[in-house]
Amino acid sequence: MGIWIDTDMGFDDIAALLVVLHAGEAVDGVSLVYGNVPLGQVKRNAAAAAQAFGWTFPIHRGRALPVLGKLETAERILGQTGMPTSGLSLPDAPALPDSDAFLALCRWLEDGEGPHRILALGPLTNIAALALARPDLAARIDELTWMGGGVSSGNHTASAEFNAFADPEALAIVFAHGVPFRMVDLDLCRKVIAYPDDVEAIRTAGGAKAALLADLLAGYVAIGTSRGRTGMAIYDPCAAVALVDGDAVSFRPARIDVELAGALTRGRTVVETRGSHATFNAQYAVDVDAERARRHLLGALAKEAAR
Repeated sequence: MGIWIDTDMGFDDIAALLVVLHAGEAVDGVSLVYGNVPLGQVKRNAAAAAQAFGWTFPIHRGRALPVLGKLETAERILGQTGMPTSGLSLPDAPALPDSDAFLALCRWLEDGEGPHRILALGPLTNIAALALARPDLAARIDELTWMGGGVSSGNHTASAEFNAFADPEALAIVFAHGVPFRMVDLDLCRKVIAYPDDVEAIRTAGGAKAALLADLLAGYVAIGTSRGRTGMAIYDPCAAVALVDGDAVSFRPARIDVELAGALTRGRTVVETRGSHATFNAQYAVDVDAERARRHLLGALAKEAAR
């Protein structure tokens, strides 16, 4: 059985999908969720990516708003499209069929064959909706690997990573339903960096999409370099690497909870590693072979650029 991917479809989400596909894994379906940008733009990004890269797996419309609170996006960092670029952008594409993600996830989980593995790359609102409405089907999830949270600090606020901050109630709901959970957090992802020099190998790969992928990668890397860093942390693809290459990322059991209140603490993930102090409910990524992870990402981009 293949993998289900839940995504807010920015460039690093696309890169994560390419890591999965070029590792030889099948994608059974994709559910879209607001996040980097509002859901309408997420849908446009997904339609454009599917057309540009020839994706044939089904893509479904998910939740447009968090469980509670106001919509929070990352547009102030990523712009209105959610995909900064140094030149070319994804071309416009016909709208996707209007297919409901909740019903599609239910059908996928009703399939008795397994394992049912989910790679989640945005706020967990779609998964929380499933857990609340169909806890019997949520219990069939064998593994949920999520890019989100921060063991030591946040990025959207001092305390909270963006995907957690955007819908902390959804994260709490997923924990409460006992879904087998693996967190690939900011600290882990910041060990894997894409640099400006990485762009040239993509640009010269020779395929029809080489220039597009190079410009999108350059735009993504510039998020970091424009702030005085040497490159940009590779976020969502790190979670994809953890899913497709068990030897590249190591995990440790822990008790993970999320703060739901407080102007300075809402969305913070609290990780307790002492078994004497808590009952463990999850795993979190503690180490990564950074060069191996970079090879997965840059190799997938280069293969796609050479097509």
